[in-house]
Amino acid sequence: MTAATDAGVRLSRPAVGLPTPPERIVHLGLGAFHRAHQAWYTAHASDAAEWGIVAFTGRSRDLVDRLTPQDAVYTLVERAADGDRFEFIPSIVRVEAGDDVPAFVAAVADPQVAILTLTITEAGYRLAAGGSPDREDALVASDVDLLHSALTGASVGDAILTARPATALGRVLLALDARRRAGAGPIALVPCDNLPDNGGLVQRALTGLAGRISPDLTEWLAASVSVVSTSIDRITPAIDTDAESQAVLEATGWLDAAPVVTEPFSDWVLSGEFPAGRPDWESAGVRFVDEIATWENRKLWMLNGAHTVLAAFGQTRGHTVVSTAIDDPVCRVLVEGLWDDDARQLPEFHLADYRAALLERFRNPRIEHRLAQIAQDSTTKMRLRIVPVAIGELEAGRDGSGCAAAIAAWMLGVRAGTAPLPDGIDAAAVAEFEASDRHTLLNALDPRLAADVGLTAHVADALAALETS
Repeated sequence: MTAATDAGVRLSRPAVGLPTPPERIVHLGLGAFHRAHQAWYTAHASDAAEWGIVAFTGRSRDLVDRLTPQDAVYTLVERAADGDRFEFIPSIVRVEAGDDVPAFVAAVADPQVAILTLTITEAGYRLAAGGSPDREDALVASDVDLLHSALTGASVGDAILTARPATALGRVLLALDARRRAGAGPIALVPCDNLPDNGGLVQRALTGLAGRISPDLTEWLAASVSVVSTSIDRITPAIDTDAESQAVLEATGWLDAAPVVTEPFSDWVLSGEFPAGRPDWESAGVRFVDEIATWENRKLWMLNGAHTVLAAFGQTRGHTVVSTAIDDPVCRVLVEGLWDDDARQLPEFHLADYRAALLERFRNPRIEHRLAQIAQDSTTKMRLRIVPVAIGELEAGRDGSGCAAAIAAWMLGVRAGTAPLPDGIDAAAVAEFEASDRHTLLNALDPRLAADVGLTAHVADALAALETS
């Protein structure tokens, strides 16, 4: 990387001699992770010059205001335990606000666009416990009514331009219908959030919503939209942007208003078809597989599951970041016990090396992965990352003690306020952790857990042990 001759020059595409690839990928949910992961892989593909990304934020304009003056180029800081590596990433070529629905619709309807990627968080899909669209969600119901009226009424063209769906999937359906009407051809939809079977789940969710909106859209989705399943992995913490901008300036001589800090490790596994083409991501290290479930589960259960437990419980012991929590012997025993249960549910993998690598990544003292950030939406995360393993262990005739301890640790976080209460549960209802309190929280995760006498006993024992640890 070559620094500017005069320190303090604003980073821009012409200033650092970077090309502007054509807009062929649209992304919804721009944040640090997309810029550290999918955008990084696209920039490192052998045909990167052919694939530019138009990125839409969730709703905030902050990244639009930071990135637009520098032509959407930003610095990726790979933070290893022994130092930093700085790299300019040029693959994002335009940044727009997520609430600019007409711009999003126009981008997806562009026939040159071949791929739509999503990072909208687990909660952003607004799904019920079984994975279908939550019909009780007021915003989902409102979007269904809005889109049905907009896409089947007499003035469809005007309605598409003026409709403003409130949910991410509502905006996606509106944009896909515009693509259908424009005859822009097939497209691949690639969800990159930590959901099991994320491709299948999103396909079912979109089909379910479309079925209540427009039969023509439903038919076109089945024929022209390929939903690709993914397993994604790169720890990318929240940062003090101003402080990191100063660090980039001192190291490179360039002013960057939107740097990203991430770990050196990165992994991306995909399964599915790209009917309109895709970058040569294999040349950047991406794996394409026929069966992705085991790869998803390894990452979701082991990395994300451990993070969820550390986030809820580690804060009750005074920790603020993953690197100190994992070196706490009590937290470490919790994680190892959970991983023992995980390993029995993942017989396809030899996991000793993977566990060792996870510990090394967690211990990186220069990646400040904040527990409070990870603890957001922890009930949803527990359902996805801990509950399936617990159910699998019980169905195999084992006690699921590692999962039971993880659940107990989460309960302590809920009581302490370091993990959010499940929806519909009042803090007073779980204040004492009597049997009824434990049952309430277990039932919020999965009624099958609350009904299992052996598991509830293990949770009670783990609570008693952790409270005195």
